[in-house]
Amino acid sequence: MSGDDTRRPGDELLQPEMMGSEAEVAFEGALRPKSLAEFVGQQRVRGQLQLLLDAATIQNRTPDHILLAGPPGLGKTTLAMIVAHESGRPLRLSSGPAIQHAGDLAAVLSSLVPGEVLFVDEIHRMARSAEELLYLAMEDFRIDIMVGKGAGATSIPLDLAPFTLVGATTRSGLLPNPLRDRFGFTAHLEFYDADELVQVLRRAAVMLELRIEESALIEIATRSRGTPRIANRLLRRVRDYALVHGGEATRAVVRSALELYDVDELGLDRLDRAVMLILLTRFNGGPVGLNTLAVSVGEESETIESVVEPFLVRIGLIVRTPRGRMATREGWEHFNMQPRNDIADQLTQKHRRAAGERAVSDGTEPLFDDEL
Repeated sequence: MSGDDTRRPGDELLQPEMMGSEAEVAFEGALRPKSLAEFVGQQRVRGQLQLLLDAATIQNRTPDHILLAGPPGLGKTTLAMIVAHESGRPLRLSSGPAIQHAGDLAAVLSSLVPGEVLFVDEIHRMARSAEELLYLAMEDFRIDIMVGKGAGATSIPLDLAPFTLVGATTRSGLLPNPLRDRFGFTAHLEFYDADELVQVLRRAAVMLELRIEESALIEIATRSRGTPRIANRLLRRVRDYALVHGGEATRAVVRSALELYDVDELGLDRLDRAVMLILLTRFNGGPVGLNTLAVSVGEESETIESVVEPFLVRIGLIVRTPRGRMATREGWEHFNMQPRNDIADQLTQKHRRAAGERAVSDGTEPLFDDEL
């Protein structure tokens, strides 16, 4: 061994793993669009944001505060990064759960440079004391710091550099009105259709250097729940399957890969099917209360309500009624079962459509009073 060789035993084994990890991180970063022109879908939101950023550039000022609301995986974090990139400003990332005291927020705000974009993910989970401190900061770029305790406490005003707050939330209804009203622009992100998801997948496949048929892209898109994050995740699993088994990612390969990972034709996963099968077999299609359903599946009621139910309601497999959760005729048919009561026939198409629209609005309030 030469004197300048500082490698240790085992380094040659670690190197490929490190390179692979770095490649995955680089891929994740490259997957995010860098501009609104590259961003697929959300056409109305893109147009509104472009106008807001262009107006701020013309007036040589920081853009207004922006609230991005919508279900997870639709691109809220990516849009925040684009806002910073297109306005030529630095970006600071934080999250609501990480800001549990007013002092936490004060430390972040006081360290911002002029024009910086502050992104707060899940802003509805920020502590109430921090929210109240944020009111003055958003309007006047100033915060009041309390020094001392009791009768001798004094308030010292601290001026802040002008900044743009970009808040992201999956439950905008949990935001207090004073905070929501201080955002200059609120964008509501919608689920993607299959054609838009195919565009997302086609771009990701090029970056993955994956040869894949157009029909295979459509197959993945239809099973992605209208969510780009899920589409990209499924594409990577298909890439792994094709890599192990060799050859191009055909439609048959996609079906085999997604069957292996328990994703069916509608995009239902293991937990979705477990909820549906319990509802259909044990409770005769419903109605059944949320807590009873959650205990039967072995999951927390919050998981069922916030993760499973919105999708099942949106695609019309269940509805939420004053008496509890009920399976629709489509729910019975998807599992090749015959309805065991006449309740499913009484759910009109208008009722199902209205229930689906309310379920994906913001998830802040139950559609009906649930029977426990």
